[in-house]
Amino acid sequence: MDPMRTMLHAAEATSETSDTLLITATEVARLLNISKRTLWRLLSAGKLPPPVRLGNAVRWRRDELEQWISQGCPSGRPATHSR
Repeated sequence: MDPMRTMLHAAEATSETSDTLLITATEVARLLNISKRTLWRLLSAGKLPPPVRLGNAVRWRRDELEQWISQGCPSGRPATHSR
């Protein structure tokens, strides 16, 4: 089996825990109390922190989202991590 698929499956299986580092669009929408459609609209408008792309998977860093929320959800595109 593909190791990336195994890793993503394991991450999805534990995604309901609060200590998960990366969360799905569904979880982000639930966290923000918005629909997934609204989530994608906000992302395309540059009003959300950028997601992490792992192959075809799109995930958000939970800590970045929590920081963004604590800052009052600023509408400008936040700075990305240097890699």
